[in-house]
Amino acid sequence: MEKELCISKEAIQKRVQALAKKISSDYEGEDLVLIGILNGAVFFFADLMRAIRIPTKMDFVRAASYGSNMQSSGSVRLTKDIELPIEGKPVILVEDIVDSGLTLSYLKEKFEQRGVSSLKICALIDKLERKEKDVFVDYCGFQIQDGFLVGYGLDCNEEYRYLPEIYRLK
Repeated sequence: MEKELCISKEAIQKRVQALAKKISSDYEGEDLVLIGILNGAVFFFADLMRAIRIPTKMDFVRAASYGSNMQSSGSVRLTKDIELPIEGKPVILVEDIVDSGLTLSYLKEKFEQRGVSSLKICALIDKLERKEKDVFVDYCGFQIQDGFLVGYGLDCNEEYRYLPEIYRLK
């Protein structure tokens, strides 16, 4: 498949630093927990976590709504749950891309039921074209109108994750 550069490595790193600075400021003195959504968010999560300047705990969840297709299946499956206790704690869900909104809507509801003190969403990309569920992204890296994006953790059938930039598949 052909691809065109959408977001450079430098632009990604600059935005990650800005998000980390804002999160560090907003949660100073709190017992923050970051929950990364596997697999796509791993690169973004790691860079964000290293840039945050306050003590932060981390955990991961795996939820899928894509399988091997380029469109959401419409149903969400939780295949790995978190292990840290989150009751009474501020939590930020860290996602690579908000596309249909189904996965984040499902996870947000699931974690709010566990009695968190607050739950916010940090996403590298908020894609506007195919929203099925309206999910507010509290900490947004980039808003992109459309296209299938790969690179920096984003994949197409497990391909392209390794790329340091983000590309739009043609």
